[in-house]
Amino acid sequence: MIMKKKIIPIFIPHQGCPNDCVFCNQKRITGKSSSIDFNEIHKDIVNSLLTIKKDAQIEIAFFGGSFTAIDLNIQKRCLEIANDFMARDSRILDIRISTRPDAISEEILSFVKLYKVTIIELGVQSLDDEVLISSDRGHDSSCVYSSSKLIKEYGFKLGLQMMVGLPNDTYDKVVHTAKEFVKIKPDYVRIYPVLVIKDTKLEEMLNNREYKALNIEETIEIVKKVFLLLTYNNIKVIRIGLQATYEINYNESIVGGPFHPSFGELIFSRLYRDFIELMIKENSLKAGIIVEVNNSLVSQIIGNKKQNLTYFKENFDADIKVKTSNLIDIDHIKIGSNIINKNQIYENLLRIYF
Repeated sequence: MIMKKKIIPIFIPHQGCPNDCVFCNQKRITGKSSSIDFNEIHKDIVNSLLTIKKDAQIEIAFFGGSFTAIDLNIQKRCLEIANDFMARDSRILDIRISTRPDAISEEILSFVKLYKVTIIELGVQSLDDEVLISSDRGHDSSCVYSSSKLIKEYGFKLGLQMMVGLPNDTYDKVVHTAKEFVKIKPDYVRIYPVLVIKDTKLEEMLNNREYKALNIEETIEIVKKVFLLLTYNNIKVIRIGLQATYEINYNESIVGGPFHPSFGELIFSRLYRDFIELMIKENSLKAGIIVEVNNSLVSQIIGNKKQNLTYFKENFDADIKVKTSNLIDIDHIKIGSNIINKNQIYENLLRIYF
């Protein structure tokens, strides 16, 4: 059994960023002020370690801000704390930092490698230059390619973030970014639908009707295809959507955009819905369709609030019966007498999506 790695998150809010992107308000996103408290970092790690099992694999991850752009002494102090814990606790295998594509150089990589950083995550957001300009990113797409190449050459694992629904974004531009990610071959990707956060330029643009946020349905239709494109090309998507917190919720910090506390589940559920719909259309299925799945997939098959079952009844007059089976693993589903693996599902969906 492969053990899931435990993450100890350390938030470094808006430190090092040379400009404010239109969508960004790190204080509201993280719930942290802009100052860094080294004692708090130490205490957070201590408290986290006490809750993690003795045989776990652990990663200390510095989120937020642009780690490699902050003052070198602050970087050094943060990494020294992580290094100290790594030396004393054999469960800690990785140190991750997040940064901007234009805050990478050979000197920077040599420095963080000295302090045992193993994973570098780049906030790319888009590989379309018009979208980057409209989002006030402060860099063009070319530095993403060069930074990614350099990170991999130095032996770090590479993570990339992309956003869906930025100003001047389109479906074709999002797919272009995903296809370029496939060429770059990162170790993993995060997909973040754009949320409009209070006290950002994007909120002003929304209020002035200079920007229109995607709704949930529009976002699902785009993200499901991006997820499939990446996953089918062996690029792990480790997160879809911001994690829900007190701050990240409607009526708190979010004033617009496709927020849902379980956005990833909506994507997986839509993929299964689309595949079952394809099976219905191509095999003329109607009443009494039995879908057998592993217990962990039941909610994804039936959909949020049983929306998938309602969809099939209303659109195809098809009654879907979902049964659980311990004999079927999470990489397979059984429809009627056919057992289909996940790769077959993805291949068929790619056929109709692209």
